[in-house]
Amino acid sequence: MDVSHNPLNGAAKTGAVSVRVQPVILAGGSGTRLWPLSRQQFPKQLIELMGSESLLEATLRRLDGLDATHGHDAVHFATADEPIVVCGTEHKLLTAQQIERNGRRARIVLEPCARNTAPALTLAALAALAAVPGDDPVMVAMPADHAVSDLDAFRRTIAKAIEHAVSGALVTLGIVPDKIETGYGYIKAGAALGPAGDGVPQARVLERFVEKPRREIAEQYLASGEYWWNSGIFVCRASVWLAAIEHFQPAIHAACLIAFDHGLHQDGFTQLDVDAFESCPSDSIDFAVMERITHEPRFPGVVVPLAAGWSDVGAWDAVWDMSNKDEDGNVARGRVIFEGSADSFAHSDGRLVACVGVSGVVVVETADAILVASKDRVQEVKAMVGRLKAAKGAEAHDHRKVQRPWGFYDSIDHGERFQVKRIVVKPGARLSLQMHHHRAEHWIVVRGTALVTRGEETFLVSENQSTFIPLGTTHRLENPGKTPLEMIEVQSGTYLGEDDIVRFDDQYGRVTEKKTPG
Repeated sequence: MDVSHNPLNGAAKTGAVSVRVQPVILAGGSGTRLWPLSRQQFPKQLIELMGSESLLEATLRRLDGLDATHGHDAVHFATADEPIVVCGTEHKLLTAQQIERNGRRARIVLEPCARNTAPALTLAALAALAAVPGDDPVMVAMPADHAVSDLDAFRRTIAKAIEHAVSGALVTLGIVPDKIETGYGYIKAGAALGPAGDGVPQARVLERFVEKPRREIAEQYLASGEYWWNSGIFVCRASVWLAAIEHFQPAIHAACLIAFDHGLHQDGFTQLDVDAFESCPSDSIDFAVMERITHEPRFPGVVVPLAAGWSDVGAWDAVWDMSNKDEDGNVARGRVIFEGSADSFAHSDGRLVACVGVSGVVVVETADAILVASKDRVQEVKAMVGRLKAAKGAEAHDHRKVQRPWGFYDSIDHGERFQVKRIVVKPGARLSLQMHHHRAEHWIVVRGTALVTRGEETFLVSENQSTFIPLGTTHRLENPGKTPLEMIEVQSGTYLGEDDIVRFDDQYGRVTEKKTPG
C-alpha cells in the first residue's frame, strides 16, 4: 500500500467529518470452555465472571463517553443511543433483561440458528442502515464475551480506528503480544499510517491474517514485533462491510438480505426469516472477508494496536489471569479455602471447596456439576463438553437453576417417572398458557398466593395449599401479589423433558406452532 497516497488520510485534509457511531455487540457465543458456569442456555456473556456485572453488561458501557472524551478535529462522533445486539433466539429474553437492567434500550437481532460472526455482522450492518435511512454509520463491532480493564485506553483506540473507517477502511484492533500464545489468531502489521501521537495509538497497514500458530512459530512472532493478536473487534462503515461481504461471500450477503427484509421488526426485536437464514453459509469475519482484503485494493485494511487490559476470557486460565490473587497466586470465588496451595483457581456456587496441597489447578463447583482441571489444559474443557452433549447430558444444556423471564425454577430432585422443582415467580409475572402430553403436575404453595388457570376454571391457591394439574389439561400459573410467589412442583409421568410444553398464549412471545423448550 502506498501510504503517501492513502485515502485513509483524506479526513484530515478535507476538513471535519461528522459521523454516527453505531455500537454493535455480537452476543452469539456459547463459551463451552467455561463450563460448568457457562451452559448452552446460559452462555458466558450472560454470566458475572469478572465482578458484579456480566460480560454483556460490561460491553454495553464500553463506548460510554466516547463522543465527549475522544472527539477529533478531523472527525466528530455522535454515538447512537441504542446498540445493535445480535444473539440467538434462545437467549432473547435473558439478553433483553440484562440490557433493561442497565437502563438501556437496544435493537436486538435474533438468529434462529448459529451461523458465526460474518452473517451476524452483515445483519447488524443491515439494521444500522435501516435505523436512519440515508445515513451510513461507522459500526464498532465488539464480541459480548470479552473483558477490558482500561476503558479510557480502549476508547482512544476506537477513536483512532473510527478516523480510518470514515474513509472506507476495514479496521481491526490488534493486541501487541507480551507472551507466547498459541490460542489466538495473529495479524501481521505493516507500514505505519501517519505520525505517532502522544498517547494515541499508531495505525498500521493490515498485511495479513495468520491462523493459530504452533508454539515455535508463536515464538518467532513474539520476537519479531510485527505480529499482533487478533482481538475480534472490527470498525467499519456499514456500507463498506456490506460491499465487502457481497464481493467476497455473495451467498452470505444474499441469504442475510432476504432473512432481514422478510423478517419481523417489532418491539425492538428483529426476528429473521428462518428458512432464508438457515440457508446462509456459516463463516467468521476473518475467513469470509478480512483474510481476503489484502489482495483487493478496493477494501483497504488497517490494524490499530490495543493496549487496554484486553482478554477474550476464553477459558478458566484467562479468568485466573485477570483476577486479583493472594500471595500464593490463588484466586478464590465463593466458599473456598486454600491450604498449602499455589497458582490455582477455585469457584463455589454454594458448597465449601477446600483445596489442600495443589498447584496450578482449576476447581469450579455448581449445584449439579464440578470441574477439576489442570490450569494448563483448560482448553480441553470444550472437548469434554462435546462428549457430554453427545451423551445427551442435561448438564451441557442448562443449570439446575434455570432463569426464565417470569422468575426461575430449580430442579431439586428427580428419578424414574418423577421430578421435583422449586419455582419462584416474580410479582405480577405469569407463565404461559400451556399443556403437557406426558406429565401431570402437583403444585404446593409455600409462600405468597398463586392465581391458577386449570381448564375452564380460575382460582387462588394460598400458602400451605395445593392443587393438581392432570395430564393434557390446559393451565397457567400467575403471581397476582406484590411479593415473590414460591412453590414446589412435583411432576409425574412417562416423559419429563422441558420440550413437552405446548404454549397457547405467552406474554414473552414464545408461542410457536411446534413444541418449544423452556
